Amino acid sequence: MLSGPRDVRVPAGLKSVPAALGRVLAALGRVLAALKRPLALSVGIALLVAAVVVVAVEVAGKQYESRVGVLAVPATGDPEQPLEASFGEVVALSLPALVEVSRSPSVLRGPATDLGTTPDDLARRVSVELVPASGLARLSVRAETPDRSAQAALRIAQAVVDADLLAPVARLRLLDRPETTRVAPDRPLAYGLALIAGVLAGLVAHAVGHLRRTRPRDLVRAALTAGGVRRPVAVLPDDDPDLAQRLALLCEAAARPARVVAVVPALADRAEELAAELPDKTGEPADGDSVIAVVPGGGPQEELATVVGALPATATVVAVVTC
Repeated sequence: MLSGPRDVRVPAGLKSVPAALGRVLAALGRVLAALKRPLALSVGIALLVAAVVVVAVEVAGKQYESRVGVLAVPATGDPEQPLEASFGEVVALSLPALVEVSRSPSVLRGPATDLGTTPDDLARRVSVELVPASGLARLSVRAETPDRSAQAALRIAQAVVDADLLAPVARLRLLDRPETTRVAPDRPLAYGLALIAGVLAGLVAHAVGHLRRTRPRDLVRAALTAGGVRRPVAVLPDDDPDLAQRLALLCEAAARPARVVAVVPALADRAEELAAELPDKTGEPADGDSVIAVVPGGGPQEELATVVGALPATATVVAVVTC
């Protein structure tokens, strides 16, 4: 027997999903709106660059370094057999060769095979530090895991000892077990680099934005000054959503009819559109017109200076619109 439709109950947790999604979208909208502000945009770029630096360091992967000591000691030979050179001379002259021997293919071939890599790749991970006036050398090897780095350090050090570079006066022997430390990612260094890179990127972005915002206005104001206008004039971008309202307020404050003038023929249509959006009269008209000049957005503004200089004395330039 068929039953009637049953009510479907929505879990309480699912009911809050649309509301939470709406709050997230609203917050994202506020962030995007804030990024339109010059300072907020510079801060956003600085944070983005800093985050990229930190992520790049983290993505590079972990690196471990194992260090093992190799010490030169006198060789035990026939005491009645005279030595051709002293221990100190042999160590001083021969021990520096340990730097090249530890990276030679003959020494690295066996450890590289055990580690599943090539001698050339392993050679880039090997470093040797000579302790002055001690006969001691520290051999270090980097690898992706502690075990691999320790194993490689032991194998290479043993291969160097087996090479018997200081024979017959001296010999090399290993000291203790390898000491392994993690060397990457170096988070303090990464955070320092991220801070420096972020600050520099933010400053550059702010400087570029400042130049892009101020240069067209400076050119416009220079042209107005050249045309004989000594008082402040509003310079407004054509893409301002409140452009018509702002122009109407300026004309109302001047108590004169609005007159939109294009300084170049290519902007005549845009000047007519702006004129159609403005009221015919604002308040009690005074003598003359409130002139709104429409100019190109970039480059010199010689045409503006010429047009302003040709206006009658009763006309007042209240705004310049850059397209």
